[in-house]
Amino acid sequence: MTFQDYLDYFRSIIDKSNEEQAAPYDNPDYIEYTRMNWSRMNRWLKTGKLSEELTAIVKGIKEPQNWIVITEPWCGDAAHSVPFFHMLGELNPLIRVDYELRDSEPFRINDYLTAGSKSIPKIIFRDAAGRDLATWGPRPAGCQEIYARLTAEKADFETVKTEIQKWYNGDKGVEIQQELVQLLQ
Repeated sequence: MTFQDYLDYFRSIIDKSNEEQAAPYDNPDYIEYTRMNWSRMNRWLKTGKLSEELTAIVKGIKEPQNWIVITEPWCGDAAHSVPFFHMLGELNPLIRVDYELRDSEPFRINDYLTAGSKSIPKIIFRDAAGRDLATWGPRPAGCQEIYARLTAEKADFETVKTEIQKWYNGDKGVEIQQELVQLLQ
């Protein structure tokens, strides 16, 4: 799906009543995650700044590429990363960005597990022949360290969510861009 298709799908979840929702959105917690993620994603789309270095690298891509973003509207990490993928894809007409839902066909996530888990978001960078050039995800290393530490400490879900949110707000998309520079150079 295109980014606009993804936005339309995202918005449709928020606009439906609980009785109209399919799983997992029939759970009110998932609707709340989705509402918060809509707000976060739109904030990054308005205020996110791309680094000069990453912008130059992406604009300098000379051969067609297909970037596949595996995501879901309920995913908090995706709300902070997907806007940057979108902004980057807009920089170069040789780049086509496709968005896929983790929990729907073609279930591509099964080929890109993180430590055996279907962790998202995941972005796959491919050449015109469909060969993988690189993958990234599900979160920047600094954020992953916080997540791993809190998980090891058996912190409750609210604590994990709050600490990760603080990290993303403080980082402002810097670390993900630094990691993408390393992958795309």
